[in-house]
Amino acid sequence: MPKLKIRISHGNVTAMGPGKADLLRAIESTGSISGAAKAMKMSYRRAWQLVDAMNACYRLPLVETAMGGANGGGAKVTEFGFHILRCYEELVRKSELAAAAELQQLMDFAV
Repeated sequence: MPKLKIRISHGNVTAMGPGKADLLRAIESTGSISGAAKAMKMSYRRAWQLVDAMNACYRLPLVETAMGGANGGGAKVTEFGFHILRCYEELVRKSELAAAAELQQLMDFAV
């Protein structure tokens, strides 16, 4: 079954999309932006740019970072970040259900 790729725009910036949702999940599982970048096979700089863009699109941060030190730095998805992620995932789920018949028709004629 085909999948919809939904991106939420905020002006000229993508506030949330499939890649940013994956990045949030990777930050949560690794505890850092660099770990998430490595797990996703992207540069740290690119991962940081995506986090910065997400945080700039919302009134509250989706990701908080801690500077390195004796215990090292790190990053975590905030409670608000989890809320936005859940909303996005639910939007995608509902959209796929609502569009299932049309998606199937598109695929019936695919080569």
